[in-house]
Amino acid sequence: MNTVPLRFAPADEREEGARAELYGLLAALWLAPPDAALLQQFATAVTQAPEAGAHLEEPWMQLVAAMRASTAQAAADEHEALFHGVGKPEVFAYGSYYLAGFLNEKPLAALRSDLQALGLTRDDSRIETEDHVSYLFEVMRFLIAGDDAELCKLEQQRRFFRAHVQPWLPDLCSAVLAHPRADTWRAVATFTAAFVQVETQAFDLLEA
Repeated sequence: MNTVPLRFAPADEREEGARAELYGLLAALWLAPPDAALLQQFATAVTQAPEAGAHLEEPWMQLVAAMRASTAQAAADEHEALFHGVGKPEVFAYGSYYLAGFLNEKPLAALRSDLQALGLTRDDSRIETEDHVSYLFEVMRFLIAGDDAELCKLEQQRRFFRAHVQPWLPDLCSAVLAHPRADTWRAVATFTAAFVQVETQAFDLLEA
């Protein structure tokens, strides 16, 4: 498989900006179904991957195609069926579930400790706990594009990604891909898995 790792080049702000934007986009898509405005953006989006790496080209094209084929109502119905519904969700989007088998377990406590060290707190208006995939992606976006030079640096990104994203994101994506109701989110999961793999490879190179 042809995989080209993302290059962490501090001098190339556009490249780092693209990484941050991808984390932000994925955070939005995992949190809630796309509205008409976001679907319209996909209708005019380029089909080339917005970040360097041949490994992302096909998954990005699949994501764009899926969003163009969907409607706001269809996406909302699918998101409800997968991640909400009556009783427990069909698919859990929380790290503790995959790392410990239950919600609100020790992985969430460890995450909260790390977030406190970063000076980050939970938005009380959100019902999701901090180990929801969208929250973690927003933290990664902040660590890439934030203004605090002491926090927003490559080593901090690597530590947070290794501890709280890499260990369980592939399992979440696999759960979505295996679900018979997944359609639009099949493409979201496919792109997410590819993006996390590329990020993992890039962080591996930092440690080589």
